[in-house]
Amino acid sequence: MTIDAEVKSLKQVPMFKDIDPTRLKLLAFTSERVSYRAGQRLFVQGDVADAAFVLLEGKVDVVLSDGGNQVKVAELGQNAILGEMGILSGMPRSATVVASEPSSALRIDRRVFLELLSQFPQMSLAIMRELARRLERTNAQLVRANG
Repeated sequence: MTIDAEVKSLKQVPMFKDIDPTRLKLLAFTSERVSYRAGQRLFVQGDVADAAFVLLEGKVDVVLSDGGNQVKVAELGQNAILGEMGILSGMPRSATVVASEPSSALRIDRRVFLELLSQFPQMSLAIMRELARRLERTNAQLVRANG
């Protein structure tokens, strides 16, 4: 995938849609493109949150572990952002993310991600909206599971 294709993909992510394409090109250039096989972990619950990821291709499962029990709480696809919660909270990863099919992503270093937030306050609002949507979905799953 070319830098221009990565910029086009970043533009599809709500938190990046209002950012100047030149800045997104710089973001794509400074980010690491990573690929995963089906079943490969992007990161593990409890890991240090050192980067956020924008899923360019493929699908991933978000899994929570409690002792020996594992619960799939979400499936994310192309243009999803993940790993931002740990960066924002300063806490370890709250879930494990596993590629459910061959996938590729841009890995955005924590420092770069936080710098973007400080330069583009509208990104913070987009992140809050996404986190609120995730919380609503999780609440609905809990109600169904315990209902």
